[in-house]
Amino acid sequence: MRFKFLVYTLIISLFSQTCKEEKTLEFKEINVTTSANKVVEINIPEAIGDEEVANAINKRINQIIVSSLIPKSDNKSTTMTVTESIDLFNNEYVAFKTDFPESVMEWDAQIDGEIMYQSDEVVSIAITSYMNTGGAHGNLIINFLNFDVYTGKQLKNEDLFQDYLSFTEIAKDYFNEEIADKKELYFEPDNFKLPKNIGFNEEGVILLYNTYEIAPYSSGITEINIPWEDLQSTLNFL
Repeated sequence: MRFKFLVYTLIISLFSQTCKEEKTLEFKEINVTTSANKVVEINIPEAIGDEEVANAINKRINQIIVSSLIPKSDNKSTTMTVTESIDLFNNEYVAFKTDFPESVMEWDAQIDGEIMYQSDEVVSIAITSYMNTGGAHGNLIINFLNFDVYTGKQLKNEDLFQDYLSFTEIAKDYFNEEIADKKELYFEPDNFKLPKNIGFNEEGVILLYNTYEIAPYSSGITEINIPWEDLQSTLNFL
């Protein structure tokens, strides 16, 4: 009886491993536009492979794009497709030019996606959005998205680390070193907090603070890189 149980357990284990191996995930770059589009340029990675996983990842990427093009106060943005949001952005630009024909200001929307890192367990994607709708300057926002390769589920920052507190202490040291000679440029340099954007690249972990997150617009984006060798004991994924 025990022998049969062990054989059954082995079969289940091999079956589960086979299922994991079958869930291959690849990416191709696509350009998204519409026939009426004049001011929006979108180049993003599209997941292909296991349908359930790919659909989950692509859906989340598309949500980021729509929310970049359409103000968050617009309730339609939660159900709108990317092509619909492109056309709406263009319609708003046409309306602006109609209302202010003397204006020389041109609108611009550029959204690019990049695979920063991919392993057998996790993929990190950066979505960079630049919007200029006639203000004093454009608005650049970068979003890091981390996904479980087997499920397509977006991972929270806490999911990336076995020991989140230890990682926070390591990140704090790197942060303090990065801003040591320019602390006067930051809002609260002695009150460290992790950024919303944490992702992986080939060298290690990236911390990215968008404009206005911890410093004024003039300071730009703050990016901090922490090498793998300093994080081995804290990571859930490699």
